[in-house]
Order: sequence, then C-alpha cells, then structure tokens
Amino acid sequence: MNRSLMLVVLLGNALVQAASVDPVVTTGIVSAPVNEVWKAVTTKEGIESWMVAKTEFELRVGATWKTSYSKDSTLDDDAAIHHTILAYDPGRMFSFRTVKYPKGFAFPNAIAKTWTVIYLEPVGERQTRFTGRMLGFTDDEESQKMRAFFERGNQQTLDSLIKRFESH
Repeated sequence: MNRSLMLVVLLGNALVQAASVDPVVTTGIVSAPVNEVWKAVTTKEGIESWMVAKTEFELRVGATWKTSYSKDSTLDDDAAIHHTILAYDPGRMFSFRTVKYPKGFAFPNAIAKTWTVIYLEPVGERQTRFTGRMLGFTDDEESQKMRAFFERGNQQTLDSLIKRFESH
C-alpha cells in the first residue's frame, strides 16, 4: 500500500471514530405552545423561571450567555457558567457552546469540544416537542464520563422545563 493511500485510510478511520460517539439526546413533550416554550428557553425571565437561579441573556449570535445556580453569583465568579450563542432560528432552534464552566468542573477538556442544539416542534396547538442534542463527544475517558454526567443532567433540566408548565 503506498503512503498516500495509507494516510487516507488512517485519516478516514480517525474521522469515523471521532464521529462514531452518539450525541446525548434528550426529548420530551412540554405542555405549552411553542412560543411560550421559546420564551422560557431564550429570555432572562423564562430561563430564571425553571433552569437557573440567575442569568444574563441576549438572543444574538456570538453573544455570551451567563448563568449560575446561585442567586448570589456575580455571573463572572467561580460559580458562573458561560456559553456562546452559535445560532438560532426563532421559535424553532437554539444552539450554544459552553466556554466557561464552574470551578472544580470535572471535565474541562471534554466540554471544550461539545455544543448543544435545542429544537422545538409544535405538537398540536398546546404542546411542544423539545429535543436537545449535545454533540462533540469523543471516545476518550473524560469525554465518556462527561457524556454520562450530561445524560442525567440534561434529563433533569428538561424535567424542570416540563414541570414549569405543568403548574399552568
């Protein structure tokens, strides 16, 4: 086998291995119309009503979305989490990447390679299918441990959103 062909085969195998790790997919039905769920996911008031104790949010590509589970956070302290908004399609899709994690976060290298896409789809007039896809996981141990962490964590987050609308 010549060197060029061998290199192509090796690179192809590396790409297949890197892409072979499935995303974390979290899906559920929210008992609210799409426009209400969109507001809950993409406004300060909405986000603070179910997801985190404190946030700073501007729906703009490239904007930094700051969150904290602590109401006392400055949103720039060790407890803060920052995301960069990558893209959105109003009422349908929202995508972000985590760029700052809280002090002591166990997966600093793995989180840098991931991004999340949220899809909202109407199910009749009064319900919304929420699908969250966290992508960019690899086969390495840190990434796989983080994947397991977010399988549980993302489901808990979606459950909070569903519960937020059950009370209405």
